[in-house]
Amino acid sequence: MILRASPGTVDVVERAARRFTGAAAGVAAFVRSPETIAFVAVDAREVQGWCWGYLLARPDGTSMLCLHHLEVAESCRRQGIGRGLLRSFMEAGVRLGAGKMFLTTGEGNLAARRLYESMGAGLATQGPTVNYWFLLNDARSPGVGV
Repeated sequence: MILRASPGTVDVVERAARRFTGAAAGVAAFVRSPETIAFVAVDAREVQGWCWGYLLARPDGTSMLCLHHLEVAESCRRQGIGRGLLRSFMEAGVRLGAGKMFLTTGEGNLAARRLYESMGAGLATQGPTVNYWFLLNDARSPGVGV
């Protein structure tokens, strides 16, 4: 069964967060955030997988989805769970008015790439991309003041 994250499913999302990240301290606030879209796959015994991301407003009046994370427990892979999670995420975005979705994955993550491509994804056409992280609470970050 695939459940959409909501205030009524915080306990299930917390179980997913603990399983896949090792922590669940901020789940209640995460679930209440209006931009958050998240789903958890569960059966009677365990959390099988989850995905989460955001609906992003754009200055041209449209919106798009950002899939930040999709993970299925190793013991549950190759059963359609990832496909179901991704489909649920995309359908929720369409209902909310999103016209496109983006995500990043590792070049060598062939299972994820096959899933995304089998569901209609295409590689970004703007050429190679580079990802950067900023630690905003790090005093060593130049140009960031408090």
